[in-house]
Amino acid sequence: MVSQAPGYIEYKTGNKGNGENMTKKLEDLFITGKYTIKNAMKHMDKGSRKILFLTDKKRKLIGTITDGDIRRWILTDGDLGAKVDKIYNDNPVYVDRYTSKRRIRKIMLEAGVNSLPIVDENKRIVNLLFWSDVIKDEAGMPSKAQALKIPLVVMAGGQGSRLDPFTKILPKALIPVGDKPVIELIIDNFREHITDAIYFIIGYKGEMIKSYFDNSGAEYKVKYIYEKDRALGTVGGLKLLPRTISNTFFLSNCDTIIKARYDDIYSFHKKNGYDLTIICSMQHFVVPYGVVDINSGGELKKIEEKPEYDFLVNTGMYLVDKKTLRYIPRDRTFHITDFIKKLKRKKCKIGVYPVSEKSWLDVGQWEAYKETTKNFQGKL
Repeated sequence: MVSQAPGYIEYKTGNKGNGENMTKKLEDLFITGKYTIKNAMKHMDKGSRKILFLTDKKRKLIGTITDGDIRRWILTDGDLGAKVDKIYNDNPVYVDRYTSKRRIRKIMLEAGVNSLPIVDENKRIVNLLFWSDVIKDEAGMPSKAQALKIPLVVMAGGQGSRLDPFTKILPKALIPVGDKPVIELIIDNFREHITDAIYFIIGYKGEMIKSYFDNSGAEYKVKYIYEKDRALGTVGGLKLLPRTISNTFFLSNCDTIIKARYDDIYSFHKKNGYDLTIICSMQHFVVPYGVVDINSGGELKKIEEKPEYDFLVNTGMYLVDKKTLRYIPRDRTFHITDFIKKLKRKKCKIGVYPVSEKSWLDVGQWEAYKETTKNFQGKL
């Protein structure tokens, strides 16, 4: 008899010890057809695997939903309150419990998937297998992002007044999150994806930033660009970039961390021919009051108790084509909102790449900073 494949995560139903923890971990990856797309997004954030398995009540596999499926739905202006049957893949890849490890590896590579459900004779999911369970530290991992030979530019010249009084002593870029300053976490995150130059545009307390990295012992080198005479706003400093910079580069504020496949963002940008791509996070807001709508003259039209809204919010990370820099004035304060408006007037093509709520870590203001540090586990 063929033995079952080694190295997979077993779905356990016990109520003691590790079995309970394993069950809880796997439950975060399962949903039923009753879920809305909005709820699936939240569930996906909780599971942190960028995939959900759609099943019936008996755990029979029906399909899969990835973050890409949700992203495409958002980009078509789809209703987030719609059921997940609008977007799921009804032809998922799966194996049975007797599939060999070698065969599983081949299936995952050919299908480009990072996880596989293992099913029984009734197509009920009994185990979940992840790439890390199949093989480690080997080239060709589906989960490994393609290395991009493009630069990263970090805007680190602002005063960070929303984080006062910390920023009276430290520049915003050096505000600690865990045991590292936020700007170092941004670099660490990007270093998994990019292999080209790193530029810091610095101004306020810029020498402190330079001193930190000059003495950090980091393997990478940073190129510093100074806003010497005045603060140039959120994008004005881009005019100071060398003419030799690559045609496309990532731009990030120094207070925002995005967990995403940067190679996928790059492909999205290039495939659609965008001049600028804005990375946005789908954020959910609840108004904690009854919201009143009135007719002309003050007569009540309707009242809605604690309404909920979803918005795509600018995270402060972008992909920028160098040719757009011609529209940034020299030696003037110029903000990203000014830049976007001008690009629109010039008929440039601007794209939006959505990421989930939990894919964005923000430390730019006190409430967001406290939430990020509370949830921060020391590893991004």
